[in-house]
Amino acid sequence: MNYFRTAMLLAGLTALFMGVGFLIGGEGGALIALVVAAGMNVFAYWNSDKMVLSMHGAQEVDERVAPDLFNIVRELSQRAGLPMPRVFLMDNPQPNAFATGRDPEHAAVAATTGLLQNLSREEVAGVIAHELAHIKNRDTLIMTITATIAGAISMLAQFGMFFGGNRNNGNGGMGMIGTLAMVILAPIAAMLVQMAISRTREYSADQLGAQIVGQPEWLASALMRLEQAAHAIPNEQAERNPATAHMFIINPLSGQRMDNLFSTHPATENRVAALQQLAREMGQGDGFRTQPAAAPARSPSAGGPWGGTRRSGPWG
Repeated sequence: MNYFRTAMLLAGLTALFMGVGFLIGGEGGALIALVVAAGMNVFAYWNSDKMVLSMHGAQEVDERVAPDLFNIVRELSQRAGLPMPRVFLMDNPQPNAFATGRDPEHAAVAATTGLLQNLSREEVAGVIAHELAHIKNRDTLIMTITATIAGAISMLAQFGMFFGGNRNNGNGGMGMIGTLAMVILAPIAAMLVQMAISRTREYSADQLGAQIVGQPEWLASALMRLEQAAHAIPNEQAERNPATAHMFIINPLSGQRMDNLFSTHPATENRVAALQQLAREMGQGDGFRTQPAAAPARSPSAGGPWGGTRRSGPWG
């Protein structure tokens, strides 16, 4: 059902883009908009990972540079039955992460330095498992295409304001009214569709990610800690590129707490409640604590950001 809903929302976003083209140039404008949308999707398919990673200043790392993070990604990828994605670090104090790439064979996982400095190893494993779930579900391509079309709708609507709309489409005096409606409503509608797609995919990634790591509690604790940090620590790169905010595990722009049409992510408490239910279904008792435990003390000089290596894996 989630995939059907996502497909319908993407179709609606494309139809909205064509509608804006029609208001600007009539039937010819709609056709041009369709061709442009197809071209943007092809471009996003081949270049989405490079674009997003560059926007956020992400640098690729290997096992020598970030051994603990690299090992967590490798071990969880094996558990998920995925190829090893490329691993990136963003020099950003806000704890957060996202995944990108057109398919599992060309995927990347990016984490902020704040994630490694503020979360326990188990919580980091929960976050990485969530991002690998996005890769396994092929959400990374969907979310990038969504951002591309939504951004294009906003730009096209602004162009239509200067172009004046299609005055020869038989609507007479409705040309100016249609143009004004397009400028005001089209970007809002695109934003709502984009957010609806994001929320749909986040719930699915939470569930699959918890199953990959085997401990829903780890992801739930991480989500609560990330939610708190998003209120207190700004993410300047995300502020400069708000169209990518929906790709992060937690909204990096603001602390939206209400699960409504205007939030890029589901409410964290709703996500935690769903993970509690999953824990019960997995036979892990009656749920788990609803407040994150304090992160354990670490020694930065000993074996990476978690103060030492663990050969048995992040869940051992």
